[in-house]
Amino acid sequence: MERRIKEAVRYLGYGKNTADDRTRVMIDRAFSELEKAAVPRSICRVFDMEESDGAISVETMLIRSRSLERNLKGCKKVVLLGATLGIEVDQMIRRASITDMSYALVLQACAASLLEEFCDLKQLEIGRELEKEELYLRPRFSPGYGDFDIHYQEPIMRMLDCAKTIGLTMTDGYVMSPTKSVTAIIGASPVKERCPVAGCEACGKKDCEYRR
Repeated sequence: MERRIKEAVRYLGYGKNTADDRTRVMIDRAFSELEKAAVPRSICRVFDMEESDGAISVETMLIRSRSLERNLKGCKKVVLLGATLGIEVDQMIRRASITDMSYALVLQACAASLLEEFCDLKQLEIGRELEKEELYLRPRFSPGYGDFDIHYQEPIMRMLDCAKTIGLTMTDGYVMSPTKSVTAIIGASPVKERCPVAGCEACGKKDCEYRR
């Protein structure tokens, strides 16, 4: 619970500073209301991957990204993940933006934190299954991060059939609907690095060759 609050405070732009009492009250209220409204859904599939000539191949998807290539170094498979909190969260934020913009901003931040928490739980579940095959997960990597271009969201969503499986669609401008949604690639390696599910930001190992 404390971690989700810290994440929400970070999304609100406080950095490492403590939020004021009024904001903390709104954060507590927002998480309570979001948990009632959210309908989290996810889809994942495991694919073989290949590296050649500075590119990563996952079935018909060819990815060129130095940061992702570094993150996936030594991986044999990848997990494609799609996740959403559902359209109900979008509707709640939209209603709040009409009556109370401050609270709407808090809802935005808390929803982002809640989505990360949901993805962390899904990654733990996936990791437990893949460890039976002696494969270990790297931190997840989403389109738009570093030099991993946002346009890769389209083939990931198509390969997961997100519209049909979890009701997640995307505009021509790569805006997802529902907006509180995410796609990601997670490397699966035979090397047991034990990367934290919370990602590189939660890890103190600054010289890791897989760091995103």
